[in-house]
Amino acid sequence: MSGSGVAASMALVAGVLGSVQVAIMGRFGDRIGSFEALAFSTVVTAVVAAAALLLTRQSFDGFDAAIRSPAWLWLGGVCGAFIVLSVTVAGPRIGTAGTIALLITGQLAMGAAIDRFGLFGLDRIPLSSTRVVGLLLLAVGAALTLRK
Repeated sequence: MSGSGVAASMALVAGVLGSVQVAIMGRFGDRIGSFEALAFSTVVTAVVAAAALLLTRQSFDGFDAAIRSPAWLWLGGVCGAFIVLSVTVAGPRIGTAGTIALLITGQLAMGAAIDRFGLFGLDRIPLSSTRVVGLLLLAVGAALTLRK
């Protein structure tokens, strides 16, 4: 399988696991508390990521490069923590489908803004009327998933 095929497969599996994560973290948060579930899952994530780094690179040298990187790049970790906390809180309250619908709507809207303005040093991609209509339809669909 090509690099693009692997990447596409990983993205698809990540989408499936994202929904599973909402359901699991919601239950975990209800059981032990949202912030406790976030903290514990973050420790598990750190252990798994460190093991993966050690297995694939046979060292932790990448941490030195990370520390020397601009601090704004570290915001990826802050974003990840907020996402996990949010799905932990939202899942049991608005359901897995509603949580995922809003999450995807927010991701695509921000993705369109990142593309349009070339944020974070990425190439600019115009925001066509077709893309705007697609985003609006997605937002309507997300709102409909919240109706019971």
